[in-house]
This record gives sequence, C-alpha cells and structure tokens, in this order.
Amino acid sequence: MRATAPMMAEKLEVNERTIRSDIEFMRNRYEAPITSSKSQGYYYTDETWRLPSIPLTQGELFALTLGAQMLNAYAGSAYREELRSAVSRLAERLPVPMEVDLQQLAQENVMFRVGAELDLNPVIWQRLEQACQTKRRVWMRYGTPGKPESEREFDVYVLHISRNNPYVTGWCHSRQMVRDFRVDRIRKLKVLKQKFEVSATFDRKAHFERMFQHEVGGEPKLVEIWFDAATAPYIVERRWHQSQTIEKHTDGAVTLRIEVPGLNEVKRWVLFYGAGARVLGPPALVEMVRAELSGMNVFYQEGNV
Repeated sequence: MRATAPMMAEKLEVNERTIRSDIEFMRNRYEAPITSSKSQGYYYTDETWRLPSIPLTQGELFALTLGAQMLNAYAGSAYREELRSAVSRLAERLPVPMEVDLQQLAQENVMFRVGAELDLNPVIWQRLEQACQTKRRVWMRYGTPGKPESEREFDVYVLHISRNNPYVTGWCHSRQMVRDFRVDRIRKLKVLKQKFEVSATFDRKAHFERMFQHEVGGEPKLVEIWFDAATAPYIVERRWHQSQTIEKHTDGAVTLRIEVPGLNEVKRWVLFYGAGARVLGPPALVEMVRAELSGMNVFYQEGNV
C-alpha cells in the first residue's frame, strides 16, 4: 500500500497539511530517514530506524508503570487491554535492564488491593468516554437493585471512580436535574447524534465536595456522631468531608460534625464502627440506624442463629 499524504490524512482524520508538517518535523528534529517516490509514496530508507528513547528518569518511568497498575486496580476491565498495550509499548522503548527492573519493582514490590472487582463492561465505559469528549447525548437502560429497569437520555458531564465504584455524572433529561449513576448498572447504552452543552449552573468542584462517600441526595443536613475513646483515633486521623469539625472530649471521645445532603451512606459508614459510634443527629439518621439495628437484632437473637 502506498503511504501517500492523502491516504494518511484520511486514515488519521486530519488534513494533508498536517501530515506533511509532521513528516518534516520528524526529518528535521529526529533525522528520520523518510523519502518518497511515485511508486511507494512515503517510506523509510532505513527500516531499522526508530524514534529515540523517551527522555525520562527511572523514577518517572517507575511512576508511570505504577500508575498503570493503580488504574488497572481501580478501573478494572475498562482499561485492561489498553494498559497492557501501553506498558508493553513503553517497555519496548527502554534499555532491557531498566525494563526488567521496572516491571519487577512494579509487580512484586507494590500491590493495590481494592476489594471486590466489578464486572464492568469496557464497551459501555468507552462509549461514555466518547460521549463526554464529543458532548453527545446518550440513551441508556439502567438497573438499580430491587427496582425495575428504567430508560433515559443523559448528557455525560464527567466519569469518576469513588470507593472502587465507577460513576457517571451529568444531566438526566427524565428528572431534569444533575444526577449520578453507577456505570456497572448500565445494562445498555447508545451514543446519540444530539449534541449538548454543560449547564452553566453545574459546578463540578462544589458537586463533589458536598457529597459523603458518594451519595449526593438533596439539601445539606447537619450530622453529629459521637465516637468513644477507643474509636476516636481512627476518626481524627482522616478528613472525611470538607465541612467536618471534630470536638475532642476530656475522656478521649470525639464528636464529628459534617453537613451532607444524603444519609444512606452515612448510615452504612457509622454502622461499620459498631458500638464505638452513636448518632446524635439528625433524628432521621438516628431512626435509620435504629431500624437497621432492630432488623439485625432479629437475626442474632438466641435461637435464631
């Protein structure tokens, strides 16, 4: 096949001027042995020629390899093949001893454990990426556990991973509001022809700052949780929410106060600490925890186990 400028421009979806400019750049900057003829088009006069090695330090290369491992751990199947290909191509550009050393360091000395792996459909994730980049609306069929599947049209604003779960945030045309959806619960998705613009009222930073864990919910509510002295060190060593304040008590206990819009994630989080935590407010959260404990108590009463 003749590698002509028009053919390469069509394949790469750019204009011919860009192709010719890039070829000249390779000739001038990297002394690439590229010539052309009517019969062959553009070709290398030295087929063993390769681009020069990547000018990165060993630490930078290790960080890239480690970053690929981290992304694979958190995004799972969505990027598995692309990451394998990218790391393989990177390794080809390195001196052999460095390649082996980096692979060994990244694979044997550092591990990322993120809990249960999701069965994420890479095709759906990639279509969402495409829709986000090209600002095209999508149609999707979505399934929430315990509820019938629903269909909706959606403008994809941002994809993100929170607590090892993949989410998409954007404008839901059914609800006429910004909503968040779990990507692994999208059963079917199509990228539509309609274009969209991100709403001027959408503040990405504010949207993600106000949520707790991942739940967005409605209006912010003041949550107060008391933790005993044994549990307190695990609470004060982290920043759980941008609004948090911590009151320290003389007996070693602490009270955490945060303002969050949703309570379901807070309920699940506080139950993790068992008897070491007590919800002081709001009343709705107290009732949610009480109902959960009441249901659990039925299972663990003597004679029921």
